[in-house]
Amino acid sequence: MSKGESMKKYYIIARNTWDEVFTYRASFVMWRVRNIIQLLSIYFLWSVVLPPGKTLLGYSQSLMLTYILGTSLLDSIVLSSRTYIVGEEINNGNLMNFLLRPINYFAYWFAKDAGDKLMNICFSAVELTLIFLVLRPPFFLQTNIFYIFFFICSVILSLFNYFFLNFLLGLIGFWSPEVWAPRFIFITVLGFFAGSLFPLDILPNAVYNIMKFLPFFYLLYFPLKVYLGQLSFLEITSGLLISSFWAFGIYFLVNIIWKKGLKSYTAYGR
Repeated sequence: MSKGESMKKYYIIARNTWDEVFTYRASFVMWRVRNIIQLLSIYFLWSVVLPPGKTLLGYSQSLMLTYILGTSLLDSIVLSSRTYIVGEEINNGNLMNFLLRPINYFAYWFAKDAGDKLMNICFSAVELTLIFLVLRPPFFLQTNIFYIFFFICSVILSLFNYFFLNFLLGLIGFWSPEVWAPRFIFITVLGFFAGSLFPLDILPNAVYNIMKFLPFFYLLYFPLKVYLGQLSFLEITSGLLISSFWAFGIYFLVNIIWKKGLKSYTAYGR
């Protein structure tokens, strides 16, 4: 198979993700409505807590609301993943269907993730545009090319970190049929540790300094701090190095567990 044919194969996989989502339109609409309600709740909360002209721990209203709206957009890009199905595929025996095909299982799910993320970006952009038109919130627009470049780099690293973290959770299915309980706990704590509810630097210094060495720190909070221009060059470079360390570290861990799991894998089901 040529390289072009291989790329086309994964493009079709990504495109088919849209068809899968729109098959259940009511569920998709309710999911988007839930996201909007959650965003507006946090937005109005911080609008009251931090009125115009006031600051809180270095955040003006425009910076805080930019952070809140930014987490909504990044959430749709970074924290959306189809790999939650990996554990089920292992448990019900469908994994064997992939192992018998000329397809890379990791690339397959990455392609599905890409399609899912593109769809989320499109709808989030529309939702945020409507919010801007109706509420006209104060928004900080970053114009420094330096910060924009490193913001994009940090987002790319966060994409890989979250993809491999999710994939790692799915591999529990090799040894246990209970794959949803660990994922539920993961999703529950993720919002706090990733900084989707509030900026992590408003926490006590002791807690904040520990969180800087966790991979969750670099999923939402770190990219947004880079965008806001609130980090020095040293802080940005050290953050990118730590995020890169986690991306490669989790990738190698996933590969080790994947190979170990395949050795003991017994397919059942279809």
